[in-house]
Amino acid sequence: MKTLRDIQVLEGVNVLVRADFNVPVQNGLVTDGFRIASTLPTIDFLRRKGARIILISHLEAIDGGNGTLAPIADHLIKLGQPVRFIKEWKSAHEIIERLDNGHCVLLENVRLFEGEKKNDPAFAAELASLADIYINDAFSVSHRQHASIVGVPKLLPSYAGLQLEKEIANLSRAFDPSHPFLFILGGAKFETKLPLLEKFMKIADFVFVGGALANDLFKKKGYEIGQSLTSKGDIDLRRIADSAKLLLPVDVMNQQQSIKAADSLDAADRIMDSGPKTVDLLHERINQAKFILWNGPLGLYEDGYRGPTLELAKLLAAATLRGALTIVGGGDTLAAIAALGIEKDFTFISTGGGAMLDFLAQGTLPGIEALEYSVD
Repeated sequence: MKTLRDIQVLEGVNVLVRADFNVPVQNGLVTDGFRIASTLPTIDFLRRKGARIILISHLEAIDGGNGTLAPIADHLIKLGQPVRFIKEWKSAHEIIERLDNGHCVLLENVRLFEGEKKNDPAFAAELASLADIYINDAFSVSHRQHASIVGVPKLLPSYAGLQLEKEIANLSRAFDPSHPFLFILGGAKFETKLPLLEKFMKIADFVFVGGALANDLFKKKGYEIGQSLTSKGDIDLRRIADSAKLLLPVDVMNQQQSIKAADSLDAADRIMDSGPKTVDLLHERINQAKFILWNGPLGLYEDGYRGPTLELAKLLAAATLRGALTIVGGGDTLAAIAALGIEKDFTFISTGGGAMLDFLAQGTLPGIEALEYSVD
């Protein structure tokens, strides 16, 4: 796969950069700029080389927002980036033609156009017409078959950005890790994560499954789980449930915030989080591990059940300090780390959630493959 460093000449070249600026925005202000900061090395590299940079991204319209990237442009300017925001795409060509070398523009949200998610060739061609070269620095959406991810590389010489390169290099460490290797997986939706777990049952020394995923395994083992969240459909968990490598929460917190042993719940109980003995179990395994991979919370993080997840983040930060390799990712995982202000205390923090899991399961992503087979 070609990377940004393989481009011979960038002076005066129009470069289309697919970034992921899908970050939390409240009252017009970015509240967590981790993903934006992750793309700055690529932008700075291009600026130093004299490229004319066209940034594109998406932003989910949530919490009453309208999905505009205007707050992202403001945030980039605060970070010292000379960015001009282009809300009306019809003026993009004219503005880009007058753009000084080393400067950049940010186009309005690509997902405001139907052709993006549909991977419409006409929309991909419209994007490609803006530039001479394409850079994918949006690992966290590279599992999507969208026009700005897989359509444009069919039309332009395409390269991996610096963040995408870092993601691939660091996550690939999990395929040939140091041992003992502890894999920690939380969150929900076993239907999408089973292939990943089956793969890492073969690679890791221990696999801890927490969050709502653990409820499915409790049920498989015959435990009462009451009203707890479980995955949809009939999922064959025998190979996971019977593995000697599997670790599960030993105690849980219910909706009344009572701590109970995992095998002693009542029919009225709903599991909301892991308990303190579970954190102690993880602490013991983390202290033994040389390589730790973590994705997903230990409880219903978005509903305010955060204590054990925050404690886990602290334990992994301490493990990094003693020399363990720690690679983490996932939305709620990153939120916990940001809440503690310990973003620099890990070997690597992935910008991806679903993309991280898909890459670990498959060893590649559609966006990565699109770069490998792009036009010359």
